[in-house]
Amino acid sequence: MDDKRVILASASPRRKELLTYIIPRFDVVPSGIDETASGTPAEQVKKLALDKALDVASKHPDALVIGADTLVAAGRRVLGKPASEAEAADMLRLLSGREHKVYTGVAVVSDGAAKADVNMTRVLFAPLSDAEIRDYIKTGEPMDKAGAYGIQGYGGKFIRAVHGCYFNVMGLPLNMLYNMLKKI
Repeated sequence: MDDKRVILASASPRRKELLTYIIPRFDVVPSGIDETASGTPAEQVKKLALDKALDVASKHPDALVIGADTLVAAGRRVLGKPASEAEAADMLRLLSGREHKVYTGVAVVSDGAAKADVNMTRVLFAPLSDAEIRDYIKTGEPMDKAGAYGIQGYGGKFIRAVHGCYFNVMGLPLNMLYNMLKKI
């Protein structure tokens, strides 16, 4: 892997930042796949991560390509990125005062071989008032994040507990990816 070109198949600034903790030099080439999938949350993120990595690897066959996808599940409801401020408010009201699960699928494609895995973290939100939700949405932070919050930003003040990988909630479970890369 030392001399192989590494590509992150994601436009996420959080994933880009996190990947630098494992691999200091890599390129970013976002995938253009349709990001709809069916199945359980774990199946969805695993499939989308693999589809993203395979899409970019098909255009860069000599590179090691990393794909990832994250979603939030609150009960039976799956929460992606909100399409509007009203949808962000609905998501935050749903998460308020309860535990939810964050799933991130990660895929690595190299030399025609593909490996994918899923990480799950449980997150407990504090109860949120309507004013807190409104003020948080005004920051703009919820609009490009699954579940309408960022644990590493303004949203961190609403998190009571994290059970599992903190970095998974940010969108890239570092230890899981590091171990996947060691096996290549």
